[in-house]
Amino acid sequence: MPSLLLQRSSEWIWLNKPSGLPVFPLHQDPDSDCVLRRLLAELPEQAQGFASGFEGGIAHRLDTPTSGLLLVARSPQALAKARKAFKGKQLSKSYRFISAKTLDPKQRTLQSAIGHHPKSRRKMVVQRNPGSKCRGKWYPAHTRLRHIRGALHEAVITTGVMHQIRVHAAFAGVPLLGDTLYGGEPSPDGPGFFLHHAHLKGLGACPFLPPPANWPV
Repeated sequence: MPSLLLQRSSEWIWLNKPSGLPVFPLHQDPDSDCVLRRLLAELPEQAQGFASGFEGGIAHRLDTPTSGLLLVARSPQALAKARKAFKGKQLSKSYRFISAKTLDPKQRTLQSAIGHHPKSRRKMVVQRNPGSKCRGKWYPAHTRLRHIRGALHEAVITTGVMHQIRVHAAFAGVPLLGDTLYGGEPSPDGPGFFLHHAHLKGLGACPFLPPPANWPV
């Protein structure tokens, strides 16, 4: 299995997750290839007793189609530190994405809350007005969007709501290429959408990981 290891420090391990690789084993196939399996094969010491849902010290998740930086804690103490920082919105995560449309104006900040779609269990929905409906409660969400060049855009988030970038980008008129669930145009390279986690600020030195070289930008 190819190594995902990008960088290590005394507290953290930074992994380079490719698009299409799930972070944890699939429910229907517990022996499937995933980030956790590759991590433990290369660094078996990461099998120590981390909290449920954070096996291997993996501190956050990326959707299977999403590529990029994945933070891993090297100890339960470091994991607790990362979880506290995430919960306290002390971290900002910078993503790159491709859209067939261009953000206008070139920068935009969205603070509309996000909730589960009232009818579809696959989708999230933006709270457009006080009368908007969702299934369950609304979750605060903050996304800063910026057009970089051509089809390439940046999204910076300090909150981590399910599908946050995808649904906020679609709401702003720049749905992700390949994200047909939220109105994006089908990808010429097959299923999946173009979203990449490039940088995380707030936990010390962190590498910047550019999007894959084969992106159609």
